[in-house]
Amino acid sequence: MDLVAVLAVAFWTMLPAYVPNNAAVLVGGGPPIDGGRTWNDKRLLGDGKTWLGTAAGIAAGASLALLLNVLQPLLDGAVGATLPTFEPAVVVSLPVGAMVGDIAASFLKRRSGRQRGAAFPGLDQLDFVVGGLALTALVAPGWFLETFTAAVLAVVLVMTPVLHVGTNLVAYKLSLKSEPW
Repeated sequence: MDLVAVLAVAFWTMLPAYVPNNAAVLVGGGPPIDGGRTWNDKRLLGDGKTWLGTAAGIAAGASLALLLNVLQPLLDGAVGATLPTFEPAVVVSLPVGAMVGDIAASFLKRRSGRQRGAAFPGLDQLDFVVGGLALTALVAPGWFLETFTAAVLAVVLVMTPVLHVGTNLVAYKLSLKSEPW
C-alpha cells in the first residue's frame, strides 16, 4: 500500500473514534458523570464529562461507523486500497473506547492537579485513540489485526495529534471550546 492509501485507511478507520469527543463537546451539558464526587479533595472527573455528552459521542461514532459501512462499496478502491467495513462489535468499540479513554485521561488530569481544560500534552491528543484501539483489540482481535497494520498504526499515531490540535483550534475560534487544546 502506498502512503496515500495508508493515510486513507487510517483516517477512515479512526473516524468512529475521532467523532465522539467532538459530538460530546457540541451536545454536552447535564449532570456530570462523577456526580461532583471527590477523591483526596480533587474532583474525580469534573463538570466537562457528562452523561449526555458521553451518550451523544458514542451514538455519533456508532452512527458514523454504520454510515461508512454503507458508503464503503461506493468508495472502496478509490484511493488504491480496500477500505474496511466495521464489524458490529467495532461499530460500538471504537466510539465507546474513545470516550472511555477520554474519561480516563480526565481522571489522570485531576490526579495530577490539573484543572478542567488544562493542557496535558500527549495525553490530550492520544487518550481517545488508545481507548478506542484497546477496546477494539479486546472485542474484535481478528478485525483489529487485519485492519491496523504496522503502517496504519504508525500513521494513526502521527496523524491524530495533528488533527486533534487543528480541530481544537477551529473549535476554539468558533467559541465551542474555552481553550485551544
